[in-house]
Amino acid sequence: MVVGGYAGRILNVDLTKKEFHFRELADGTARKYLGGIGLAAKILWDDTAADTDPLSPEAPLIFMVGPLTGTAMPSSSRYIVAGISPLTGIWGEAHSGGSWADELTHAGFDGIVVKGRAEKPVYLWLHDGIVDIRDATHLWGMDTYEVDDVLKSETDRDASVATIGPAGEKMVRIACIMNDGRMGRAAARCGFGAVMGSKNLKAIVVRGTRKLDFSDEKEFKRIVARIYALNPPKKVQQGSMSVEGSVARWNGFMESGRIPVKNFQQGTFEPTRQLILGTRHSKPYFCRHCSYGCIDSRLTPDGTERHMVIEHWAPVGTNCLIGDSRALQEAYILCQKYGMDSISVGGVLAFAMECYEKGLITRKDTDGVDLNWGNEAAMLEMVRRIGEKEGFGSLLGEGTRRAAERIGGISREYAMHVKGLEFPLHDPRTSTTLALQYATGSGGAFHVEAVMASRLEKYGTPLGASEHSYVVEMLQDLGYPVASASDENRHRLNKGLLVAKTQDLGSILNSLVVCMFAVLPDRVTVRQLMDLTNSVTGWGIDLDEFMRMGERISNLKRLINVRKGLSRKNDVLPGRMLTLPRREIDAPDSLPHLGAMLSEYYSSRGWSEEGVPSEQKLVELNLEECQTAKAGT
Repeated sequence: MVVGGYAGRILNVDLTKKEFHFRELADGTARKYLGGIGLAAKILWDDTAADTDPLSPEAPLIFMVGPLTGTAMPSSSRYIVAGISPLTGIWGEAHSGGSWADELTHAGFDGIVVKGRAEKPVYLWLHDGIVDIRDATHLWGMDTYEVDDVLKSETDRDASVATIGPAGEKMVRIACIMNDGRMGRAAARCGFGAVMGSKNLKAIVVRGTRKLDFSDEKEFKRIVARIYALNPPKKVQQGSMSVEGSVARWNGFMESGRIPVKNFQQGTFEPTRQLILGTRHSKPYFCRHCSYGCIDSRLTPDGTERHMVIEHWAPVGTNCLIGDSRALQEAYILCQKYGMDSISVGGVLAFAMECYEKGLITRKDTDGVDLNWGNEAAMLEMVRRIGEKEGFGSLLGEGTRRAAERIGGISREYAMHVKGLEFPLHDPRTSTTLALQYATGSGGAFHVEAVMASRLEKYGTPLGASEHSYVVEMLQDLGYPVASASDENRHRLNKGLLVAKTQDLGSILNSLVVCMFAVLPDRVTVRQLMDLTNSVTGWGIDLDEFMRMGERISNLKRLINVRKGLSRKNDVLPGRMLTLPRREIDAPDSLPHLGAMLSEYYSSRGWSEEGVPSEQKLVELNLEECQTAKAGT
């Protein structure tokens, strides 16, 4: 039985039988897989087969927190959702902040595994170790804002609600899971709202008051105090996450060519230079236990406060040549209410607009909607139709890859995705490590799977003294040769190793479960993360074991995909990312030489040239139980 950092049990729910039981979390399992995506990957490996249909009753839908959840660690109120993605058909994960994770761990659960399909809509009400499966027929058809209001009145005003909207109910493959009502936090990626809908599960409501256990609470508080001393909230809020900082960050992204424009064909879009200003508050929204505030706050015309993240501005905005902040805000609210991943919504809309421009689809195909670039009204109408699974919107709701397969022909060249998952706002032509990260991503084009890769790649370029020192320390802690990151070599050497190391760090963060912003320069170091973990759990692990945990989890996610039949042929980028320099951009493109980088990446991981983990690597990582299944692929 685990002691510090864990509740010691995972809730297993069978909705078909309307039954539940608790799975004990042993200390050895926790030490091997940490929590979050690590434990989720272990459960998914054990509970699924190569042919498991993600929308079938037997497919598990997994919610997990980690050993730092609910503590005073900055940016630790996060949870993950994992399973087989209905959008990609392979390993999928989604992450969200807000308050839901905090309430779940205080309610006495390390995670929830949901299987089966309820005969009629239900919701789960979890409070201080008690589990109720309740009727949700009256909630079916409601948007996520409405559900939050109703369920708090039915349960506890201080509870946190994770719910699907109409898109999830209709099993739209880009549907997501929303939490915290109008605050709009989303476990957005990979379509898990559709999985929740397939199970007739409308929501999970959590409330907890359990006191957390620490192995050494005094040491934990000392480390956290040190982190806050170096990064006082006022300093952070006046930095890159402030109003001015966000403007600078957005403009910096535009100047470097990082922002996708016109379905990743161009690099700049002038109307968005001042897009971020709009009617913005001076104070952002903060998830629980967060001092960074990455979430933009804006006022609607009637004075209502609404929140929007930078990841929405680009996919639905610049990528569709739409620069009106109010139209983007309206689209964001629609995505929240329907419960849809705005990144995938923007990606599939940009794809459709290019197909429309090239004559591959007509107004007849789109049911009368004029999908010309920059058409705000058409964009908003199509967002609504995707959410309703209506007409042409029904096809777009299947995701870019499936839409391209249906339209056929040259449309596949306009489909910007990796393994079926649409690209976020960061263009991989600005960073060779980002390109390799996307290509090898277990879930596809997922921007939080590797942590700091593109920033660490810039070691050797002009950096502030403190940032330079932090980057050197992080590279050393990751086991990456600092000399290989020099300005002279950074575009060609050891990119595979750097991506592998930062993916392993990402696996640690996403298993603890901690926001990636916690490890931006001058914030939390790798060793501090390790020390925090030890102070909570009492394990006494060293840096080698800590990084080995991340490597084990990264390999297990890969094995899940190998069992699904994936190999080197799937670790690719769209041709546009490899061959097309963007127009109207001053920053140079770094068109990646993917083949050589893949070979180096596989070699650094101890995988075959086809991207399959070797038996020696599995033994080294104590994953011997996966050998038989891997050998049969």
